[in-house]
Amino acid sequence: MSGARTALTSRLRVMGIAISLGAASLLAAVPASARGPDGIADIAEKVIDSVVNISTSQSVEAKGGRSEMPQLPPGSPFEEFFDDFFKNRRGGSPKGGDKSGEMQPPRKTNSLGSGFIIDASGVVVTNNHVIADADEINVIMNDGTKIKAELVGVDKKTDIAVLKFKPVKPVNAVKFGDSDKLRLGEWVIAIGNPFSLGGSVTAGIVSARNRDISQGPYDNYIQTDASINRGNSGGPLFNLEGEVVGVNTLIISPTGGSIGLGFAVPSKTVAGVVDQLRQFGELRRGWLGVRIQQVTDEIAESLSIKPARGALVAGVDDKGPAKPAGIEPGDVVVKFDGKDVKDPKDLSRVVADTTVGKEVDVVIIRKGKEETRKVTLGRLEDTEKVQQVAAKTKEEPAEKPVTQKALGLDLAALSKDLRTKYKIKESVKGVIVTGVDGNSDAAEKRLSAGDVIVEVAQEAVTSAADIKKRVDQLKKDGKKSVLLLVSNGEGELRFVALSVQ
Repeated sequence: MSGARTALTSRLRVMGIAISLGAASLLAAVPASARGPDGIADIAEKVIDSVVNISTSQSVEAKGGRSEMPQLPPGSPFEEFFDDFFKNRRGGSPKGGDKSGEMQPPRKTNSLGSGFIIDASGVVVTNNHVIADADEINVIMNDGTKIKAELVGVDKKTDIAVLKFKPVKPVNAVKFGDSDKLRLGEWVIAIGNPFSLGGSVTAGIVSARNRDISQGPYDNYIQTDASINRGNSGGPLFNLEGEVVGVNTLIISPTGGSIGLGFAVPSKTVAGVVDQLRQFGELRRGWLGVRIQQVTDEIAESLSIKPARGALVAGVDDKGPAKPAGIEPGDVVVKFDGKDVKDPKDLSRVVADTTVGKEVDVVIIRKGKEETRKVTLGRLEDTEKVQQVAAKTKEEPAEKPVTQKALGLDLAALSKDLRTKYKIKESVKGVIVTGVDGNSDAAEKRLSAGDVIVEVAQEAVTSAADIKKRVDQLKKDGKKSVLLLVSNGEGELRFVALSVQ
């Protein structure tokens, strides 16, 4: 038995050697470039001193007194225990002592993030959320040197902030690369301060570009599987030339740790934001003065646009630059300043990046034909508009409106009573929706009672009969859908395409 076991063991050893040799041969057959770049260590060594930790502190008002005491039923066996805990350990006296209502002094909270030096004079780029609401900001160099920093400016829409500090000795700065040249699968390196552990280097590839994850109006993220965790925010994403191609900003994770879904603001966006923050201390974005929406397949079919593309103008600001240029609701912007517009996000980004006051060519499609309009861009103001809500008045009994059905909608003429009931401004003209069939395409497209149909197939309507007549004609013409221009009570417009089949 012993001999058999020895022979078997001997055979397994031989097999193990054969398997190991086979694996080694297979590894040798794979090109080095397929196993990962050899230069990561050299690049990391070259740039790591330019990556800094950002330390912030903030005073937070502490809760004190009896509000911290758990609410327990009288006579509870735990009452005595908690009385003792709060009295002796918190300094309070929950049973009527002098400190029962006393507020505790503010406490300081600290947080850590990452950043990188772009100018040897001491200019640092990081994320706005890293330094937001901070009372004090410090830059911690790779060698541990801690230096107080001042805020130059922030841009909340792209989550970018610029800081300034006075170096105590010469520092190295890094350069921005061209994020537009990144390719899917290209190797990138993230350096930062994950979980406050200090300078850490991770590597991965570019998983996607131009990623929109609905975080802001100018979403255009680089997606990477390089490990990015809490504390990496504001740190740089490098290409293999040692150039910054992105600023690591956020992750998607159910656990709070990296699962390979990290996102960075591309350097092309960051560089423009940083230049303006350094020059003006704020962002001065271009403004076209239009409200836009997606060109869906149904809308494209209604407007005779093939393929579906561009940004549909749903409304034009009376005081905006688009108005005097002759741009109207229903126009589809397909090119702006020589750049193709594939969807509304494209238009938002290119307009924001264009210099205020510049005259640009805007190519639109109107009723199936391309036209070019010249627009001099205004400046986008960040102040939010305050909507004035009219005071409620006592409603008098209203007469039941006469309605007609079309497209799964109950339609009626706009009367004074209906304007009052649905709070419709006098400036809004059209046919009001008083009911929606729950199984209709209109319900699926979220039309509801109180909406006002202003146009059908780009022609104004004033009665339910007008709408029914237009819809019947479109059916005869073989159209699959009809394009409605719909207003809410405040006069804000949007386009909705409904099936006529």
